[in-house]
Amino acid sequence: MGKQLGRIRLLSHEELGLILAKLTDPGDRITFSQVCKEWFQLEALHRSSLRLLRHQFLRQVLPRFPNLLTFQTSEHITDPDLEFIAQTCPQLETIDLTTSGHKPFCLLGFGLVELANRCPKLSKVLLKRRRSITDHVIVSFIKFAPNLVHLDLGGCYSISDRALKAIGCCGSLSYLDLESCGFTDRGLGFLANGSCAKTLKTLVLAWCKGITDVRVSRLQKMQCLEHLSLCNSSRHKITDIGGLAISAIKTLRTLNLAALAKLSNRTVAALAENCPNLEVLDVSECRLLTGAGIRAFRGHMCLETIVLHRLHQVHASDLEHLVLGCPALKSIFVHGEESLSEILPLMQERTRRFVRMDSAFPTYSSK
Repeated sequence: MGKQLGRIRLLSHEELGLILAKLTDPGDRITFSQVCKEWFQLEALHRSSLRLLRHQFLRQVLPRFPNLLTFQTSEHITDPDLEFIAQTCPQLETIDLTTSGHKPFCLLGFGLVELANRCPKLSKVLLKRRRSITDHVIVSFIKFAPNLVHLDLGGCYSISDRALKAIGCCGSLSYLDLESCGFTDRGLGFLANGSCAKTLKTLVLAWCKGITDVRVSRLQKMQCLEHLSLCNSSRHKITDIGGLAISAIKTLRTLNLAALAKLSNRTVAALAENCPNLEVLDVSECRLLTGAGIRAFRGHMCLETIVLHRLHQVHASDLEHLVLGCPALKSIFVHGEESLSEILPLMQERTRRFVRMDSAFPTYSSK
């Protein structure tokens, strides 16, 4: 309990900590820290996350926050900087180094290995567009990160089959983003046959040019996969063979097949029949699709959002079937304002049910 000083009762550190735990708004915590020097120091000790906006202040600022669980910066950062973070914040669980891709490629990766070695609770690592990251770094990093749950390597062009072989052995990984990485069918096979196949819930393979039906078909082994993106991946190499195999993943909730030009109504019909939990489907620019394929979803009980940009063989009557036949449907995305102006009057005449119609591209959540 707090001490009595004259008529003023001083709160103990434990009591102040309980108060701090109730302050979730960053502004409120700043106000708290400005009361006095003691409260300023206490707030820093209880700070769990930090976003660094200026690289040059890292070594001045970070020692104030030894108990950080989350560190984030999109700024220039070096391997010695990561070593410093590892030494200063050993309780770190999440590090987010996502960048625009326009920063200097100064991160070679040995600092990342040191971070994994010194921070045993590290479970979430985001390296999106840190393009200097290589296979060698990821292979070494994986050895020291047994609790890794979330790994984002999107835009790391140098990542290839060798790194995927190591990633495939991660027995706790639930989220993996490999957008635009340079692996092939062989690397995808390591994932499908590895330990991570039993734990992955989200897999992003958008813009991966080296994969074909051969290994995409193996993804059906991932029987707890909920979110899958193959958007723009080898758009002429993935056909209904791969599409039918994907439809065997009954746990799917979100599926992005945009711009896979060889997919036809066979794939969409199989998804409607075999994926009862599917909530979001993007088949934009799958130009072989017709209204018959879209109508296959009539009677689907979970579909909430369907994206149909640039599907010129899908008409208002097909959308009417969706609206009347899908009780959970909330949103339909079609291409262009002209399409909306043609479709909406027909939909208003034929059904009283409200479903959002939009021409913008949706934002997906796959956490």
